[in-house]
Amino acid sequence: MGVLTGRTALVTGASRGIGRGIAERLGRDGARVAVHYGSDAKAAEQTVAAIEAAGGSAFALGVRLGEPGDAARLWEEFDRHADGVDILVHNAGIGTSRPFTEIDEEEYDRLFAVNVKAPFFLTRLGADRLRDGGRVVNISSGLARNAAMPQLLAYAMTKAALDVFSRDLSKLLGPRGITVNSVAPGIVDTDVNADWLRGSEEARQGAAAYSALGRVGAPADIADVVAFLVSQDGRWVTGHWLDATGGSLT
Repeated sequence: MGVLTGRTALVTGASRGIGRGIAERLGRDGARVAVHYGSDAKAAEQTVAAIEAAGGSAFALGVRLGEPGDAARLWEEFDRHADGVDILVHNAGIGTSRPFTEIDEEEYDRLFAVNVKAPFFLTRLGADRLRDGGRVVNISSGLARNAAMPQLLAYAMTKAALDVFSRDLSKLLGPRGITVNSVAPGIVDTDVNADWLRGSEEARQGAAAYSALGRVGAPADIADVVAFLVSQDGRWVTGHWLDATGGSLT
């Protein structure tokens, strides 16, 4: 029996990358996982199939975030499958932005709608579904605390806002025994980084050099950190920003 047996988890943006890694890990730990996706239904079903193949339970939810009413629609879909949630992982997000001198209002607004507004209202509208003793984890970024890539300023701003959300929400939900934390990855080998990270060995070595451990992160590296926070072992950690960059900020 897994440590999360009997619990239900919702992971946004779980069809690929870090989100898929988290969903699969929570499924292996025994949670029933709601696999949210924005547009790639096939990838989401592959995540569900992988969880089930490993002996877990999962279902897919397709709702595009960043649009009016997105949170309400997501919870409406969720309610068709489950009657409450124990673990809420806000992973879905736009993972890049154009430079300060090039970004326009439309892109800026969409960044904040997906990366900040959606997690805020998903949590607010889901608070009555979130069981006491539950867990909320927000996937942040090392760039919220470090200007290593200033060209991604707008993206970094959204993650800094998400960190404030984690900090203050931990005080609001703490009386119910609910913990709220941010996990900040560094450079991770996912599709969003594929064009430059997998393009050449030189690029990969340069990315690996950021980490004190000398390698690029993998989705499983982040998923294992999240698994700790949502487990009973993480019960006394809340309002925390957890550096999961492999030492890239040291």
